[in-house]
Amino acid sequence: MAGGSPSALRPCEFTLLKNAHCCAATNERALRVCELTVRASRCIRNGWHERTLQAYMEKQFTLTAGKKDDGTRLDMFVAESLKELSRSKAKRLVDEGLITVNAAQTKAHHEVRAGDVVNITIPPPEEPSVAPEEIPLSVIYEDEKIVVIDKQPGMVVHPAPGNLSHTLANALLGRYRRLSTGTHPLRPGIVHRLDKDTSGCLVVAKDDVTHRKLADLFAGRSVLKEYRALVAGDVPNDDGEIITLIDRSRRDRKKMAVTADKGREAVTRYEVVERYGHATHVSAFPKTGRTHQIRVHMAHIGHPILGDRQYGHGKTERKLGLEVPRQMLHAHRISFDHPETGENIEFEAPLPDDFLDVISRLKKLGNK
Repeated sequence: MAGGSPSALRPCEFTLLKNAHCCAATNERALRVCELTVRASRCIRNGWHERTLQAYMEKQFTLTAGKKDDGTRLDMFVAESLKELSRSKAKRLVDEGLITVNAAQTKAHHEVRAGDVVNITIPPPEEPSVAPEEIPLSVIYEDEKIVVIDKQPGMVVHPAPGNLSHTLANALLGRYRRLSTGTHPLRPGIVHRLDKDTSGCLVVAKDDVTHRKLADLFAGRSVLKEYRALVAGDVPNDDGEIITLIDRSRRDRKKMAVTADKGREAVTRYEVVERYGHATHVSAFPKTGRTHQIRVHMAHIGHPILGDRQYGHGKTERKLGLEVPRQMLHAHRISFDHPETGENIEFEAPLPDDFLDVISRLKKLGNK
């Protein structure tokens, strides 16, 4: 920011600076707003979601005290007016000079009067960060731009409430230190995701330019993916294509569901690999990338993935006395044009031991 001029900024940076009223600012507080604004514009260019961006921006409010507020303590007045602030937090902001009355700093016990103008500045929270952790990774391929990981089942891809450590993102930073910014501060290098209990190929970007190129390939459906799944029942056709709309379930917001009139189009082609009587080994080729797409689609046609406790019914497992440790879904193969060279490259993650073990037991059970 130092030494820069509005003409040297990208359009989105200049617009944000203009809206923040800090183009000509010289005081430390205004320069902080400038810094946050430019940081926001960079986040926008890196593809951060709007809600994610808003969560890490400074907030400002202006309140005018009414007759009913006359004589109320300042910290109490603010806490009652802004539901996102507790009284203790309001007091802290007053003490830090971030809450003023008629443009003047004061004390938390100050009594407001009708007509007083109270300005409140809520600073952004510290940007969340991912701590590097020394966790072993199965690397299929890497160069200066990308890494292809064979993600192990049971590993969460990035930190989230309830899983703040021991994730793939922690492991990646423990190994590479520097990765792309990604679309969220807790997702360094993560271009696409796999569910916790889905194993297999996952592509990681080492820098922001590579990340954007890969993201465009995924968005343009130029990435070919083959999954392997063990599903309940004997799938009647050797191949087929499932085309539906998928949206958030109205009954359970943690689940996705096939819908008749709303949602986004989802397309999955499948081929039978092997039949075991009460179960079938299939290859699934998702043409779109909806959340839980293959799991939802296979359940929709009456053949849920074995071990899927969210979308499956468990009837086949119970009937066969079959213990399945997790959903039997594996990202087996991925193919795309290299973001730097343009060369088409393909990678394969072998079927993991737990997947092969379930196949072995299914073969022994036969037509039981």
